[in-house]
Amino acid sequence: MPMNPNKAQDVWKDAGEHVQFTVLELNRKDQAKEQEAIQEFVDRYQAIIRSLRIRDNKGNLKASLGFSSDAWDYLFPDAPKPKELEPYHTLASEKYSMPATRGDLFLHIRANDEAVVYELISQCMLFLKDFTTVVDETKGFRYFEGRAIIGFIDGTEAPQVEDAADYAIVGDEDPFFENGSYAFAQKWRHHMDIWNKLTTETQEKAVGRKKFSDLELEDGEKFKNAHNVASQAKIDGVEQKIVRMNVPYSDPASGITGTYFIGYSRYWKVTKLMLQNMLKNGDYLLTFSDILSGQLFFIPSRPLLDKIADGELN
Repeated sequence: MPMNPNKAQDVWKDAGEHVQFTVLELNRKDQAKEQEAIQEFVDRYQAIIRSLRIRDNKGNLKASLGFSSDAWDYLFPDAPKPKELEPYHTLASEKYSMPATRGDLFLHIRANDEAVVYELISQCMLFLKDFTTVVDETKGFRYFEGRAIIGFIDGTEAPQVEDAADYAIVGDEDPFFENGSYAFAQKWRHHMDIWNKLTTETQEKAVGRKKFSDLELEDGEKFKNAHNVASQAKIDGVEQKIVRMNVPYSDPASGITGTYFIGYSRYWKVTKLMLQNMLKNGDYLLTFSDILSGQLFFIPSRPLLDKIADGELN
């Protein structure tokens, strides 16, 4: 069957108004029971989404469910495995680190109304709570004009929606997993006091774009480690793209503010190369940030979720 974006989960550029990222770990107490439980959950999960889209038909609900490499091996030991799904290990340079953290299951939920996000997660946890433990739960929001929390327009480097399928979802190079996607989730905390002391001109050189208009600077105007330079990935001389979203989160009274990064890609190797280049080139964003988590997940197509629900992958 050819690549069909309509069969993919919601891996497109749509940051949403209200966002939640939830990472869970399997308890690994009874493999057979947890395999049965995940089948029931995946079946219910899709029904919950359908129900909420009817209940709030203007909510613009988007959702993605993914599995880490270790989770795939545990839940579907006799099934095929996505070609590029591997355990994520900490990436590091002499100065910076992108740590690997725990996580088996991943939920990325966004909607126009926080009530829809709340209801979806609440109903999911009715089925997940008995065999999983929450590792991280991060609530994000849409900042003014869809900007990243550091004040710049987010997602300019991502492909246009109509072109995104070739970059975001697996094709016939891995037929069993066609229309799936590799999701890399990474939580950053920014030292905003440092960033906010910089002049606008310095911030623009650090990002590589104008802050107000979003126009890209000429190469000679950017810092050598500007974000849109340092994070570029080329394979055989061709620049690669992924679908990326930088979602702000904050507990402002506590001074905790950051970005939850999610990148959806047809090829994990592309996202991984971008991360390696950021480290190698000393991406300016790393100079005022701490990276708190990182994990790779595979987002199955909706037909593959149906196979999981029917017990066909065990």
